[in-house]
Amino acid sequence: MIHVVDYGLGNIQAFLTMYKKLGIDATRACNEDQLTDVSKVILPGVGAFDHAMNLLNASGMRKRLEELVNCEQIPVLGVCVGMQILASSSEEGVCDGLSWVDANVCSFANNPASSSLPMPHMGWNDVYPHSESGLFKGFSDDARFYFLHSYYFDCKDQSNRLASAEYGFNLCCAVQKDNIFGVQFHPEKSHHWGAMLLKNFAEL
Repeated sequence: MIHVVDYGLGNIQAFLTMYKKLGIDATRACNEDQLTDVSKVILPGVGAFDHAMNLLNASGMRKRLEELVNCEQIPVLGVCVGMQILASSSEEGVCDGLSWVDANVCSFANNPASSSLPMPHMGWNDVYPHSESGLFKGFSDDARFYFLHSYYFDCKDQSNRLASAEYGFNLCCAVQKDNIFGVQFHPEKSHHWGAMLLKNFAEL
């Protein structure tokens, strides 16, 4: 069963609705006791890095999530801020991230290549997968996803970059480290491309 983690951020129902349309079982997890019989985990999020980490820590689910991801090797997909908190830290705040991926989250405003562009990076943008397997299996060259963010994911290990997009520079918009995946865009708002990606995640 796919568990969508509800720690107070993200449109949980949008993921559940999309999976229902795909005929794939998914459920909401609001506490540690509900994280049982887990085959996959989706970690959504919107808003600020520190707020997300504080809510996740307060939810009582962090320890169980770390057991599932780090010990049991259950695939996890972080979405938007849910991807950003996979990193060690963020220029947006002072909290430590989950450190599941060796990365920092940086501000577009502090990057000369993007500082003059409208903030946030909002709307549809082309996504360029680095691999045709995994999350992006079967995608064509015209894949587009919906973005809404002012901070970007900066991988220390470039081999963790799964896909890129252009916004003043070539930025990492999808990441993979073993069973840990993240996407900066919103698949639950990205029509058939998002449905295809979520289906691929379910079939990993």
